[in-house]
Amino acid sequence: MDFTLPPEIEDIRLRVRAFIEEHVLPLEADPANFADHENIPPDRLAPVRAKAKAAGLWAPQAPKDYGGMGLPMVAWAAVYEEAARSVFGPLAIHCMAPDDGNMNLVAKVGTPAQKDWFLRPIVEGKVRSSIVMTEPAPGSGSDPTMMLTTAEKKNDRYVIRGRKWFITGADGAGHFILLARTSNDKRRGLTAFLYHKDQPGWRIVRRIPIMGPEEHGGHCEIEYDGLEIPAENVLMTEGDGLRATQIRLGPARLTHCMRWLGFAKRCMEIAQEYVERRESFGVKLADRESVQIKLGQVAHQIQIGRLLTMHAAWKLDQGSRARKEVSMAKVQVADALHNAADVAIQLNGARGYSTDTILEWIYRYARQARLVDGASEVHEMVMARFMREEGRDFWKWG
Repeated sequence: MDFTLPPEIEDIRLRVRAFIEEHVLPLEADPANFADHENIPPDRLAPVRAKAKAAGLWAPQAPKDYGGMGLPMVAWAAVYEEAARSVFGPLAIHCMAPDDGNMNLVAKVGTPAQKDWFLRPIVEGKVRSSIVMTEPAPGSGSDPTMMLTTAEKKNDRYVIRGRKWFITGADGAGHFILLARTSNDKRRGLTAFLYHKDQPGWRIVRRIPIMGPEEHGGHCEIEYDGLEIPAENVLMTEGDGLRATQIRLGPARLTHCMRWLGFAKRCMEIAQEYVERRESFGVKLADRESVQIKLGQVAHQIQIGRLLTMHAAWKLDQGSRARKEVSMAKVQVADALHNAADVAIQLNGARGYSTDTILEWIYRYARQARLVDGASEVHEMVMARFMREEGRDFWKWG
């Protein structure tokens, strides 16, 4: 592939860069822009979102017919990375999880009626959404086939019973995608459903405290005790739940990488600015070989992650599922982000450990990267399986 961005995408990237610089980064400087859960309060987010819409930089991934920009995935990689120069950036232009992945899934497989009812309000930013998959042990985690939550069909409705947890964004979300078991078939035993928060028969048990910071809506434990979902709100068809998760999670894992690369580069930006002006024992930190080695190693790891991410995005744009490519990017970028935050804090010393910079926020956020959307070990198993099946062709071009 040619890594040169087409002129129209490069123009959008530069516009996003300028928008984040002018309208979003200044928000981080005011402690009042961080709510109790360490993210930007909705009332302070709304004005900058309005500016993004006015600038034509809203929902890069969503279909144009529903209010988005309709960009290809290669463009997402460039734009999301620029947006994530600020921790508020992906929210500002509406490309943050879990809405990001939910929009992408429903845009691909939803019926016209489902898109009008479910997708359009999310794209427009009128409601938040959540996807409900993970369960307490012994239920499903990285292995969705272990799912215990059931959907029993009664006439033209499905009755849901079970318990889910670590459901990102659930508190305050309006639209939900729910995965539940409809049979014991190993490949076609799961079904995906759409429902609205006002439907009875479910409740949020608790908002689970985490290391933080949190996405809007936290990470919740949910109980289902008779939620009834009409058959027309089945996403795809009964038994297609596993397919739906695969369609959603591949691109969603990669968009995590795109945002994490932006966060990692921001860490290096803060570190470089500090070592260029900080002197110790008569020498600038930037002139010390040990500091240069640390920065060079992180820059190297970030660039590897960028190339893997862009390659996987290109493969997805070509119609490939890019499973091993996404897994490679996920493992590499998760490690690169954590290392970038750690090195930046180390070079900034006590300043980095304080809340005077955004580094400690990113550091705590980065630790989840090796867990969410499949632990690194699971993705390494995926890579090993492909290598076993493909042999030397694992490394083929094209």
